[in-house]
Amino acid sequence: MIHPAGQPSLVFADKEGNITDFPDLHAAGMSAGDVVLPAKEDFIPLPAGSELFVLPGRFPVGYDQENGEALLVDEDPFGSGDEIQAVAAFMSPAHTAVLNSAYQTTEKAPRLPLFAYTAVGWYDGKFWTTAFRSDDDIRQDADQFDQQTINRKTSKKLEKHKENRLIQHLGKCCLTYGCPAARNYFLGRWEAPLPTSPTCNARCIGCISLQASGKCSATQDRIQFVPTAAEICGVAIPHLQTAEKAIVSFGQGCEGEPLLQTDTIERAIKNIRKKTDRGTINLNSNASMPDSVKRLVDSGLNSLRVSINSAQETYHTNYYRPQGFSLQDVCKSIQVMKNADAFVSLNYFILPGVTDSENEFNALRKLLSTFKPDRIQLRNLNMDPEWYLRSIAFNPSVKPLGMRHWLSEIKHEFPELQFGYYNPSIR
Repeated sequence: MIHPAGQPSLVFADKEGNITDFPDLHAAGMSAGDVVLPAKEDFIPLPAGSELFVLPGRFPVGYDQENGEALLVDEDPFGSGDEIQAVAAFMSPAHTAVLNSAYQTTEKAPRLPLFAYTAVGWYDGKFWTTAFRSDDDIRQDADQFDQQTINRKTSKKLEKHKENRLIQHLGKCCLTYGCPAARNYFLGRWEAPLPTSPTCNARCIGCISLQASGKCSATQDRIQFVPTAAEICGVAIPHLQTAEKAIVSFGQGCEGEPLLQTDTIERAIKNIRKKTDRGTINLNSNASMPDSVKRLVDSGLNSLRVSINSAQETYHTNYYRPQGFSLQDVCKSIQVMKNADAFVSLNYFILPGVTDSENEFNALRKLLSTFKPDRIQLRNLNMDPEWYLRSIAFNPSVKPLGMRHWLSEIKHEFPELQFGYYNPSIR
C-alpha cells in the first residue's frame, strides 16, 4: 500500500468551494470529536471515484508543524480575511476510514448530509486520505463502469420488461442514483439487488431512504410497493443462471426491512431454487426477526448480512430506535444461520473513535466469540459524525485503539474471521 513520504498539508475551501492547500499546517484528523495528527501510514492516495466535500459552517483544524499543536483556521490564511470551510473526502467503495475530517462547527452550521467524512490532505501534487482498502474486489470500482454501456443495456432491459415493476424500479436506481448494485445488475454481472420492502420496523437515525422532513435529506427514494414473487424471480433467476460470481441480495438502501416481507421472499426463494441452484441468495437485514430468518434459511437462503452500528445494546438501540426488537434478537438471527451452516456477515458501521473505543472493542470481541459470524464488512458510517455521537449518547472512556491497531488486534484474536466490504459469492 502506498503512503506519502512526508506529512500531507491542510486543505480548505473558500466560500465558492475552491479547494486550496496550506503548507504551513499538517492535515489533521478527528476521532470521536478529538483532533489527532495522523501518521504518514494512515494516508493513502485519494481513491479513484472518490469525491471531495466542502463542509459548510465548519472551520478546518490543522497541526502546527513546529510545536505540534492543533490550530483552528477560521479565515483565509493567505490574508484575504474571507471565511473558509473545512473539506472532507467521501471515498469510493471498498475503502474504510481511519480518521474523520477535523473541524470546528459553528452555531448555525447545517447538519451534514448522509455521507461519510474522511480526513484529507495534500502532498506531492495530489490528495491523500486517511483510510485503507478493505476489499480487493473490483465490483464497484469506478473504472468498471462505462456510462454509455450502462445506458444502452439498461434501456434495452427496461423496454423488454415493462410489466416488471421491480426491474423498472431498479432502472431508476441505476440511471437516477447511479446505484452500483443496480448498474451491475443491468450489466449482467456479480451482485444484483432485490429491494422488496416499503416499510421498516426501525427508525434508524442514519436511514438513507427515509428521513424526517427538514432535518436531513434521504439520499434516495424508498421503494413504494412490494414486488410479487414472480417479479423478484424475473430479476433473480436469469441473473443467477448467467452472471459471474452471481449473488442476488434482498435488503437494499432503497427500502425498509425485508424481513417484514418474509411471505413474499420465502415464495420467491423457493421458486428461484426450483429453477437454479447456482449462485448465492443473500439477505441484507437488521436481523430483527429470528423466526423469519429460520423460514428463509429453510427455503434456500445461504447468506445473511447483519447491519449493526455497535455490539453494545445501548448504542444499538439509540441508533436503530427499534420497533419491537432488541440486539438479543439480532444475535438470535445470527445463531439461526450458524445452526443451519449458512454464511453470516456483520455489516459493521465504522466511525473512528467509536468503533475502536475500548468498550466497543470488548463488546465486539464477545459477540464474535459467542456467535462466530464468518465475515465483517467494514462500512463507513454515512452521517454527520457529531450528530451521530449526540444521538447515541456516546461516552468516550479512554483513548481509542486507533483503527489500524483495532483491525490488527481483531485479526490476531480471530484468525478465521474474514474481512471485506462486499457480500462474497459463497457458491
